[in-house]
Amino acid sequence: MDSIIRFDTIAGYNAFNNQETFHPLISVVDLDRADPRQHRRLSYDFYVVFLKKSICGDLRYGCNNYDYQEGTLIFLAPGQVIGSTRDEYYQPQGYALVFHPDLIHGTSLSRHMSDYTFFSYEIHEALHVSEPERQIILDCFSKIEYELKNTADKHSKKLIVANIELFLDYCIRFYERQFSTRNNAHRSIIEKFEDLLNDYLSSEKPQVLGSPTVAYCASQLHLSTNYFGDLIKKETGKSAQEYIQLKIIEVAKKKITASDKLVSEIAYELGFRYSQHFSRFFKQHTGQSPNEYRAQSQS
Repeated sequence: MDSIIRFDTIAGYNAFNNQETFHPLISVVDLDRADPRQHRRLSYDFYVVFLKKSICGDLRYGCNNYDYQEGTLIFLAPGQVIGSTRDEYYQPQGYALVFHPDLIHGTSLSRHMSDYTFFSYEIHEALHVSEPERQIILDCFSKIEYELKNTADKHSKKLIVANIELFLDYCIRFYERQFSTRNNAHRSIIEKFEDLLNDYLSSEKPQVLGSPTVAYCASQLHLSTNYFGDLIKKETGKSAQEYIQLKIIEVAKKKITASDKLVSEIAYELGFRYSQHFSRFFKQHTGQSPNEYRAQSQS
């Protein structure tokens, strides 16, 4: 099993990169100052955002020919592992914003961190930015660094956290732009998602595995659950869960009207363990029970 280098403090990560520590809970790291190092698997006990120079064709970053090439942002939540073990050395480049959860504890940002779903995206779902976007990011980093290097006062923490939040809000905007520029690729994913659901619901998988889940569909399409969910929401206006539920209702209606099967049989075929759960689910979405829907369709 490959060993993982784990960083549990900001100071430890700063030392690893020949960087001075100005604050125990946050740092803006200039990776160009780091010594050349071997490829290793790394884990962090804090949030990490890398601003790298894009190398399109490097599949680790998932850059496509319709993406900007001026920079790549990679987001890691505490505990995530990045990297691979290889013998060759490389020179780190770019910047890293690292901040400990304790820094934002009790702040507005802490209450809204779950909104920044890209912290659980995979590396190949990285954000590729234009030069103007890169400059905005560097400006946010610069403001944070300014606060760190100057004498702290009662405003320092508020301004640091506010600039982290501003930066992350910009990243939401930039990801929405990337979703838009990847329309053709995303339409292909929607089509594959639709085919996946049709195949799943026409097979015996629901009886074995239950109804299809967002996590299952994302894994089959080789996407992280959050990236997949955000993509579906952006492209269809519905959450991935809503999309799956509507597909189940669509198939259920066909089964109800095209056969004389008992409601319990249809429920079982669609992955519901109990027919009453299926009946409740069906009525929530149609306003009618399965039997009422069948009677209406036959009148």
